[in-house]
Amino acid sequence: MLLFHFPLLPLLLSSLGQEPQTPASGLPLHVVFLEQQPPLLDLCHPYACAILTLITVPPHRRFPILPTSEPKSPTASDYHEQTHIVCDVVVLTARDSHCHMPLQPSLPSSLTPLLERLSPPALVPQCRRNLKRPRNMEGGEKLPAGGAFDGAWAAELIAELRRGFASGRTRSYAWRAEQLKGIARMIEEKEAEIMTALHDDLAKPHLESFLHEISMAKASCTFALKEMKQWMKPEKVPTSITTFPSSAEIISEPLGIVLIISSWNYPFLLSIDPVIGAIAAGNAVALKPSEVSPTTSSFFAKILPAYVDNSCIKVVEGSIPETTVLLEQKWNKIFYTGSRNVGRIVMAAAAKHLTPVTLELGGKSPVVVDSNVNVKVAAKRIAVGKWGSNSGQACIAPDYILTTKAFAITLVEALKITLDKFYGKDPLESGDLSRLVNVKHFSRLTNLLNDKKISGTIIYGGQRDEQGLKIAPTLLLDVPHDSLIMDEEIFGPLLPIITFDKIEQCFDFIQSKEKPLAAYLFTKDKKLEEKFVKTVSAGGILINDTGLHFANPHLPFGGVGESGMGAYHGKFSFDTFSHRKPVLSRGFAGEVRARYPPYTQQKQKILRGLINGSFIALLLALIGLPRD
Repeated sequence: MLLFHFPLLPLLLSSLGQEPQTPASGLPLHVVFLEQQPPLLDLCHPYACAILTLITVPPHRRFPILPTSEPKSPTASDYHEQTHIVCDVVVLTARDSHCHMPLQPSLPSSLTPLLERLSPPALVPQCRRNLKRPRNMEGGEKLPAGGAFDGAWAAELIAELRRGFASGRTRSYAWRAEQLKGIARMIEEKEAEIMTALHDDLAKPHLESFLHEISMAKASCTFALKEMKQWMKPEKVPTSITTFPSSAEIISEPLGIVLIISSWNYPFLLSIDPVIGAIAAGNAVALKPSEVSPTTSSFFAKILPAYVDNSCIKVVEGSIPETTVLLEQKWNKIFYTGSRNVGRIVMAAAAKHLTPVTLELGGKSPVVVDSNVNVKVAAKRIAVGKWGSNSGQACIAPDYILTTKAFAITLVEALKITLDKFYGKDPLESGDLSRLVNVKHFSRLTNLLNDKKISGTIIYGGQRDEQGLKIAPTLLLDVPHDSLIMDEEIFGPLLPIITFDKIEQCFDFIQSKEKPLAAYLFTKDKKLEEKFVKTVSAGGILINDTGLHFANPHLPFGGVGESGMGAYHGKFSFDTFSHRKPVLSRGFAGEVRARYPPYTQQKQKILRGLINGSFIALLLALIGLPRD
C-alpha cells in the first residue's frame, strides 16, 4: 500500500480544472493507491476508480501510481471499486478483480509538473485496517473465500450452468419467455441507469443511447417474444422416394452452455442482444461484458441477476485474466464481438475443444458516392452514420469515402455544411458528440493523424482535446493509399476521402482490400447499384444510407472473411445458438428387400430405378421383389 502526502492538492486540482476543497478534518489530504501494476492508473479504464471523494474528478483523468515495496501489502486484486474517507485519507481502489492489462505509458501534459514534484511515498500499513474487505458481485457470481478467479472457480461456474441446463428447464417455452420478459422489464425500469452508464463510459448523448442501444435491445426482446413459439416448432420438410413411406422434420435444439464476450463500443446492446438470442434458443448463458466500459459492465453484474434465473444466466466481470480462464473451459458455443486480433485468440482457444464460434469483428467499411445523388441527404446520412454513431467507434461506421475527382469538392462542401450544423463551429464542446473511450484510443488516432504521409490532407476538423478525450470530426482528402489511416480500421471520428477518375474504379479498390463488415453506395443509378451488389463482397450492403441494415431483425448481421463469421439478429440469433437436428421417421411397412445382401444384378437394377425416381421400381420394391 502506498500513501502520497498532498500539500500539493491545489496543483492537482488546478490541473483537473477543480477548486481546492479542505478535508473535513482540516488535516492535509492523503491519497492511498492500492495496486502494484501497471505503472500508471487510468481512471477511465476498467481497472480504475473514477471518483475522488471530496473532489469531483472527470472519469478520464490519469494519476501516477508506483510499485509497492511492501511484499505482503494488499493489491488491487483484493478490492473492488470503493472510495473511502478515513479522516483525512482518500482511498482509491481498482474497479475489477485483476489489473494486469498494460496501459498507455503517457500522461496529459498538465499533470507533468505534479509528477515532478511528488514527494517520496511513505508506507502506512496501519491504514489497512480502515479498508473494507473484498466484495462479492452483488447479485452476480460469488467469488470463493480467497477472492481468486481461477480455473477451479470457472469450472464450478460451468458446472452450475450445466446442472441448470441438464435439468431441462431452459428448454421450455415458459422458461424462455419468463427470462425475456424479465430482460424487457429491466430495460424499461432501468432505462435511466443504462443511459447514465453509457454516458459514464463513453459520454454518449442520451438520444444516441436510446436510439442505438436501449430501443434496439427492447425491440430485439419484443421480436423474440412474439416469434419464439413459431421458431421452436419443428420444421416439416419433404421426403424422398428412397425413404418412402416416411416423414421428416428439423428440430431446433439448444446447444447447451454458451459464453458471450461483448464489446465496449455499444456495451449494453452488444451484450444483451446475443444473450436474448441464446435464451430464446433455450441455452444457459455466461455473459462477460467488456471491461473497457466498466460502468455498463458493473450494471450487468449488479442488475441483470435480479431479473433472470441466476442459476442459468450468469455475469462474469473482469479483464484479460478472467477472460483467459473462461476461454480455457469447454463451452458448447462462444460468441465474441470485438477486434480481429482477439477474435483469433478466441477461435484458437475454442479449437482446443472443437467449440463452434460466432465472431462479430469489423473492418474498413467503404462508402462509394456517385455524382448522381441528392448530395445534401447523402452528406447527412454519412455524417450521422459516422459521427452520430459513437463518434465513429462503431464496427459498421463509414471508414472511408470513395468518389470521383470531379464530384469530390461538391461532396466535401456538403459534408462541411452538415457537420457545422450538427456539431457547431466548436465540435469539441458539443454535447452531441461522444468522447473516445480512453487515452489509449485517443493516442492511436492521434498517431494516425500525425503520419507524415497524410500531412496536408486534412481539409476540415482535426482539433484535439486530450483532457476531454475528443477529436473533432475530421475530413482528409486524397490520402495516400499506403498511409497508416488506410491500413487499419479507424474506429474514430476521422474520415478519409479517396478519389478516382471513374466511379467503377472504386469497386476494384474495395475488392483489393479485406472483406468489410459493411459496404455503402449512394447513387440513383440502378445499373450501378446492381453492379455494386454483385461485385462487392461484404458482411452487409446498404444502398443510399448507412448503418440502418443493423436495425432490421429480418436480415442477418455478421461478417465475412476477416470481418467475422456467423450472423445473428431475429431468427438468425435463434439459429446461431441452436442445433438444427434432422429427424426422419419411418414405420415398419414398405420394406425394400433390394437394399439387403446378398446383392444381385436384379436388386441393383431396382435400386438404381428407385434412386432415379422410377415409379415402376418403387412398385417392384414395395411388393417385395426381387425374392431372395
